[in-house]
Amino acid sequence: MAVEYKCCEADFFIHILIIVLLVVFAGMMSGLTLGLMSMSLVDLEVLAKSGTPKDRKHAAKILPVVKKQHLLLCTLLICNAAAMEALPIFLDSLVTAWGAILISVTLILLFGEIIPQSVCSRHGLAIGATVAPIVQVLVWICFPVAYPISKLLDFLLGHGHVALFRRAELKTLVNLHGNEAGKGGELTHDETTIIAGALELTEKTAKDAMTPISETFTIDIHAKLDRELMGLILENGHSRMPVYYEHPTNIIGLILVKNLLTIHPEDEVPVKSVTIRRIPRSLAGSES
Repeated sequence: MAVEYKCCEADFFIHILIIVLLVVFAGMMSGLTLGLMSMSLVDLEVLAKSGTPKDRKHAAKILPVVKKQHLLLCTLLICNAAAMEALPIFLDSLVTAWGAILISVTLILLFGEIIPQSVCSRHGLAIGATVAPIVQVLVWICFPVAYPISKLLDFLLGHGHVALFRRAELKTLVNLHGNEAGKGGELTHDETTIIAGALELTEKTAKDAMTPISETFTIDIHAKLDRELMGLILENGHSRMPVYYEHPTNIIGLILVKNLLTIHPEDEVPVKSVTIRRIPRSLAGSES
């Protein structure tokens, strides 16, 4: 009787241990399904090349596993389903059928779905890098079943595509990373303006970049650089000032404001005595 009692007790603890392992395994597969499959190849390649030293190390471990996305997805789902299906079998030997169903649903929902996915959604990179060797072993174990299904998915849905940003999406992404967006970005206003301007460059024409002549501040070539005019030039804030002859639309050149530093307003030097540079011109409709 004592031997039989010890055997029953040993079987009880073995079943409890198996149940705990199945719940942990199912939770790990569920969390990895969310954590690994939510990372695009572009994100991982960016982290592998320009992330922090720790992120580079983690991304380098995950990339070989994630490259075949459908094979990885099938492997994780097969392992998760196998663990969840096996759990009621071991519970049924300890409690009644209704108890087994209730306990298995509770354990799977709480410890196999909610908690693992919450953790992996926040720390998926680190966790994925840690268990990457285990996942590779599971891929080989499930390969006979997972590979045909993954090839079918490749045929029906196409291979895992690289999700590159379009020009407008990239511009919005840059704006969100600006420190003015209030989302913790490190880019300054000037940096976001320069990057956004470079992205828009191919869509802009010379006309879009020009300022209407009616809104420009121009200087008459016959004017004198007295205190009033010098004050207007400084107030305008530009590094170059267009110079016109007779009427404002007849622009003949420009002067560099830095060349006026040696001129005293009291001398009232004529504008025509200052070096006037040729202004770049764009001739619309001209033929080469």
